[in-house]
Amino acid sequence: MKRVLVCDDEQDILDIIEFVLVDAGWEVVTTTHVNDILDQVEGSNPAVILMDNWIPGSGGIAATRTIKSHPSFRDIPVIYITANNDINYLANQAGADYALSKPFDLDLLEKIVEDAYHKRKEGMLH
Repeated sequence: MKRVLVCDDEQDILDIIEFVLVDAGWEVVTTTHVNDILDQVEGSNPAVILMDNWIPGSGGIAATRTIKSHPSFRDIPVIYITANNDINYLANQAGADYALSKPFDLDLLEKIVEDAYHKRKEGMLH
């Protein structure tokens, strides 16, 4: 099964993402902090990660950089999500592969997650 790790501290956002992606055939693992992000990635073994910018712990930028600098995890696509107006800048600073503004269109959420998954499978990321 395809698995996604969703990192966001807003339970409503986690619930919406989980509802949409489970309906689309994904297994969804959620977390409300990124204190131990490498352990969480290793434990959940996701095909795709959604990362909030304003998440407790080291924050989305540092957590994404940590994932992208790890040899075993750097090829996992990270979709950066935030309501911040500078989302593309923040996603770039973090080293994320995609950016998705909150509030997001649910169809677009599903499309971006699927796109990230297929590009990883085809070796088209980084």
